[in-house]
Amino acid sequence: VQLQASGGGLVQAGGSLRLSCARSGLSFDNFVIGWFRQTPGKEREFVAANRWSGTSPYYADAVKGRFTISKDSARNTVYLQMNSLKPEDTAVYYCALSRVVRSSWHDYNQYYSWGQGTLVTVSS
Repeated sequence: VQLQASGGGLVQAGGSLRLSCARSGLSFDNFVIGWFRQTPGKEREFVAANRWSGTSPYYADAVKGRFTISKDSARNTVYLQMNSLKPEDTAVYYCALSRVVRSSWHDYNQYYSWGQGTLVTVSS
């Protein structure tokens, strides 16, 4: 079952966006939910991840202090709050599932159920 990322858009540098990741009909229980981003011609880049039941999210250095991963259990949705956005944050953002240990959370090869992604464009 694929995930659906949404909430992308066009924002000025310094602005904020909140992305959502929904999993229709099935729980996120026992999964790690990862956020990745990709720009044309580049590899998919790790952004953030956390276990659905966890309290210790992991962030890429490039977004640490600006992005926050959270969840709404009632809505079965994971969020990526993105603040102080920079032009270099421009990318298609994806969420995906994994069951790997924390040391591999950054590795997109360990994830599956990729959705179509949502485009974030940050203008300077």
